[in-house]
Amino acid sequence: MTADTTRYFPKITDEALAALRGRIGIRIDDTLEPWCHEATRDNIRHYAHGIGDDNPLWCDPDYAANTRYGGIIALPSFLFATSRIISGYVGGLPGVHAMWAGADWTWHKPVLRNDAISTEAWLKDLVEHQTRFAGRAIQQIYHVNFFNQQGDLVAEADSWCFRTDRDDAREKGTKYTEVRAKGTHRYSEEELARIYRHYHDETIRGATPRYWEDVQPDEALPVMVKGPMTVTGFIAYAQGWGGLYIRANKLAWKQVHAHPGLGIPNRFGIPDCPERVHWEEEFAHMVGAPGAYDYGPERCSWLTHHLTNWMGDDGFLRRATSQIRRHNPEGDTLFITGKVVRKFTDAERHLVEIAQEARNQDDELSAAGTGIVELPSRQA
Repeated sequence: MTADTTRYFPKITDEALAALRGRIGIRIDDTLEPWCHEATRDNIRHYAHGIGDDNPLWCDPDYAANTRYGGIIALPSFLFATSRIISGYVGGLPGVHAMWAGADWTWHKPVLRNDAISTEAWLKDLVEHQTRFAGRAIQQIYHVNFFNQQGDLVAEADSWCFRTDRDDAREKGTKYTEVRAKGTHRYSEEELARIYRHYHDETIRGATPRYWEDVQPDEALPVMVKGPMTVTGFIAYAQGWGGLYIRANKLAWKQVHAHPGLGIPNRFGIPDCPERVHWEEEFAHMVGAPGAYDYGPERCSWLTHHLTNWMGDDGFLRRATSQIRRHNPEGDTLFITGKVVRKFTDAERHLVEIAQEARNQDDELSAAGTGIVELPSRQA
């Protein structure tokens, strides 16, 4: 079959890249309104359920009333819903694809029910890479600070997207050659039963304290499963997180006209958002992806879900990093594993560092992460 050499999308140019580089370090004041301004009971629950997390500390006010917080709190990854920047809204390089690819989070305080969150953000750096996915790619790194209504810094994070040439990814990318050749896998009842057993056995530590003294180096965390992935699951995440560009009718029109290059014609010739790579198979193929795929912040949230299940109500997630290594197309299943790397103390905090991996059903590395968890101490 002859390759389609037609150019459908804008390229990365040196001129646009130089203009974008001029924005480094400048505070961003004209970003999109966040999906959530406040950590309300419903907003927290919608986000938690969007990643498949039913921890009662986030979802059940009666349960949470008997914890040290005296009420529900937001799961750490909820803050993705309070900033479009941390979630992958990027400026510059109009019409060039953006793929959310990782984050480095630090949390200072819990986000309590009804806290109002404000943010400040700026472009931190641009790094050029050569990739198997699309050849030339630009890593666009942002920094975001998160404050509560008292002005307290509750969290801060770097996150990054890779900007890639859609046409080059489709025609020249080699990363997913084998995936395309394999075709669609249909799950047997036996395979689904093995996967669903993980859901049946999933344990939320909850009210039983996990003491720092009881944790041992090289200790393994329980395996957490996510999948098999469906477009329905991707939409469930978007309901809690808000997405970047999902708009309807007049608001969709305003967005497309305010941001030239954002709206990409669909099969009806209607300018539609680039986010539809997450539910539209044909468009995902046009940008070089193996199929409609999950969201990057969603996968980062799965990694922190793995940690919060393990640490219990009296633990506090201090830091988490994530690196996205490949797309998870519809039909994939992820198995998240973790291992204690070290125990240490810092400023009277009792801390545990954990290394994580998320691999798909073919044992391909989908994401890697780390977490630093503060645990209660019997001595303290």
